[in-house]
Parts: sequence; structure tokens; C-alpha cells
Amino acid sequence: MRLLFLAVLRPHTGNAVTAQRVRAHLEAAGHVCLLRDAFDFESPSEIANLILAENCEAALALHLYRGGRLLQGHRIPFGIIFGGTDVNEDANQKEKNTVMRRVLEEARFAVAFTESMKEMAQAQWPHAKGKIYVQSQGIATTPNAAFNWNTFLQRSEWHQEEPNVYLVIVGPEVDPVFTREVKAKVKRAAGVRLIAEMPQGDLHAVVKNCFAVVNSSVSEGMSAAILEAMDLEVPVLARNIPGNAAVVKHEVTGLLFSTPQEFVHLAKRLVSDPALEKEIVTNGKVYVRMYHSWQVERDTYQQLIRKLEGCSED
Repeated sequence: MRLLFLAVLRPHTGNAVTAQRVRAHLEAAGHVCLLRDAFDFESPSEIANLILAENCEAALALHLYRGGRLLQGHRIPFGIIFGGTDVNEDANQKEKNTVMRRVLEEARFAVAFTESMKEMAQAQWPHAKGKIYVQSQGIATTPNAAFNWNTFLQRSEWHQEEPNVYLVIVGPEVDPVFTREVKAKVKRAAGVRLIAEMPQGDLHAVVKNCFAVVNSSVSEGMSAAILEAMDLEVPVLARNIPGNAAVVKHEVTGLLFSTPQEFVHLAKRLVSDPALEKEIVTNGKVYVRMYHSWQVERDTYQQLIRKLEGCSED
């Protein structure tokens, strides 16, 4: 089956990594999966032309609003994967909520990463209750064995002066305004470095050499960074929001904070308590292996996509 897969594909972002992983799952089942950036299209009519030109038989979208709205009204069946901000934020805007309700009416199925995300979606759009499935993200980490951690750290003059505690922020510049604000604050903050995005293998190598991974997001669907840290046996400190709390159990698989002051307190506690660190790392590894199997995720998507086979409209 020829599938069109719409997602926001900013390089080195969680959405892009998830989309590429799901595409690999579908292609392993013999499907042809055309992955396209939703931001490259402005209207469903552009998608209609693409569907016709590429002879697509079905479609999939990651993010109910950004991708899903472009799939409305076409004569091919489609499925949806919730992204996180669609349910957590966009659903609170009346116009977007209406669009997403209509998208779900047409969708053959929808995937939520967590039970809490499924419950939130069902509360917003009760008519979709029977078509929402839960599949957590599957995790497989591949640290680059050749990555030179010492060389990476020596780029920091501050680290040469005080090697004990530092914060490294890694990732792409998505929002120009926010990026300028962050860069300005980093210049004034001793011990904080800002690093551009890097290949996933190198990033996993960096994480593997860190004492802890920090997630300070105000909105998450399911953070792959948190799960990858657990898989790499690195402690996690995460902001206490629903998406994070769904995968991090406080003082069991990680530590949850609500304020900057609480973050500092918990970070210092983690540094000074080796027994706590060991327990969190051990539990996190077990949790990822038990609930975030890459193979189970593959099986689920390959089964769900069958709901789109042989049901194109005339």
C-alpha cells in the first residue's frame, strides 16, 4: 500500500525522530511510505494534488491539527497519531478544536502515547472514544562508540576552570524569538552551554556520559529524551507535567520538580545520594524494557495500518 505520512519534520526534533521510526515500521511491513513535512503545505488542496500525483492509497498524520487538518475531505482513509500539543494546547482554542473534531470524525483510528492522553482526547471528543488506541513510544538507543566526550567538554572554557557541575543544552533552534532569549541568558549564566543539534548517535553518547538528563518542557506528549535517558541508564529530572508524570514516577524512575527551587534541591540530593541514583537508574531501565518495546511499537502500527487497507472511497 502507498501511504502518505504527514508530520512536522524539523531536523533532530522529537516529532521528526518519531515519524522516521514509524515510517520504518510501516516500510518493514512492505508498505511504501512517503514522509512529507506538514509545514510545506498550506491547504488540503495541495495535499489532494500530491495524493493524485503519488497515487497514495491511504494516509497517516502525526499531530491532529498540524497534519490532520490537511487530510480532511480526501477520498482515501487515514489515521492519526496525537503529538502532545494538539491535545494539551490546541484543544483549548475553539477554532482548532472544531477542526480537530472533524478530523477525528473522518479518521479510521488515532494513537495516543499514554492512557492520560487518551482520556484527555476522549473528554474533548467523546465521539472518537472507540477509535483511540494507546501505544507508547518504542525506544532503541545507539550511542556512537567513537564519540570523544573529553574533546566535547574541552570546548567549554568554564568546564576547564570548574569541572564539577555544568548544564549543557542541546537542540535545534525552533523558535527564533525564544532562541534569542535563551542565548542572551546563557551568556550571563556561569556553567551553562548551548550546543546545536547533533546526530542521534552522538547525542546518545553525550547523554550516556552525563550525570542526569533534565526535561523542563511545559507541554509534552511523551518525551523520547526521557525514555532514551532511562535506556542509557542515566537519571532523569523532569518538570511535573502530565506527559512527563505518565512515564516518570517520582523517586522511582526519576525525579519530578515543579519550581526552579525544587529542581535545584532535587539535583543536589541526587548528586549526594548514590543509593537514590542507583535505584532510579535500575528502575528506569526496567521500566523502558517493559513498557517501551521497539518491537511492540512496530507490531502495533503494522496492525493498525491494516484498518486503512481496501477501504478507499469511490
